[in-house]
Amino acid sequence: MQTTTQESVSDLTRKGACLAFFTAYDDLDTARMIGLAAPDATVHFLPLGDDGKGAFWEFGKAVWDLLIDCFPDISNSVDKLTTDGSTVTANVTIGGTQVREFMGIASKGCRFNSDHVFVFQFNEADQIQHLTINWNHAGFVKQLGS
Repeated sequence: MQTTTQESVSDLTRKGACLAFFTAYDDLDTARMIGLAAPDATVHFLPLGDDGKGAFWEFGKAVWDLLIDCFPDISNSVDKLTTDGSTVTANVTIGGTQVREFMGIASKGCRFNSDHVFVFQFNEADQIQHLTINWNHAGFVKQLGS
């Protein structure tokens, strides 16, 4: 006998929002990405320490715009989504070819392919309230030839 697991509507809605975020990222559409977040949402790019914290709509958009400008073929693949209450964790592979200097890393035309963990926290309206992103920054820099 096979066991069936049922997900709540909130879980499915939040997973759908995460997939919409990554689809917009794949489409290089930062306006759609940030439109999924509450106006007061925050983001933290963990490997950047305190310099990687800021407002989702301003700081997050600026970082994603910079990534898209420096890696115009950037793409992602969502490997796994898990929910725990109002939190959705996404394991994602991101890759792209560098064409411009990025955060002090000179462009050598190298491609990166990196596993990332995105932890989305949602509010009661199922909007992104906070996003934490982690990756192996040393490995990322090494792949870019630095």
